[in-house]
Amino acid sequence: MKTTKISYWATTIIIFLLDGLMPALTSNTELAKQGISHLGYPDYFRVMLTVFKVTGALVLILPTIKMRFKEWAYVGFGINFICAAASHWVVDGFGGDVIFPLVAFVLLAVSYVCYHKLYDGAPAVYNSNKLAVY
Repeated sequence: MKTTKISYWATTIIIFLLDGLMPALTSNTELAKQGISHLGYPDYFRVMLTVFKVTGALVLILPTIKMRFKEWAYVGFGINFICAAASHWVVDGFGGDVIFPLVAFVLLAVSYVCYHKLYDGAPAVYNSNKLAVY
């Protein structure tokens, strides 16, 4: 149980930092604007993606958020990582820009599995989120 909890928090914090905090701090830089336009996306997509990433990261990291919302945050990040890898592969070919989102996807999957190991089997007293959702 202790290893699962450490794995959960380590991977979730990495996802929070890489895909929540970093976009919040760097989304208005010239490099971010060029990166989105290089992939062929309009500039408003950068702003919308930043809002969704920051919101999703907060949902994942805050323990008081209900399980249903966390499930959707995991889905959103999963779609984000797969689409990022596909976009880079189509535009630039296979390389580091394709591998990085896939590595992040693996970290997200570890976080998701550990989350369910920790909270699906928890007694109802400790898992009020589950009772409120299902």
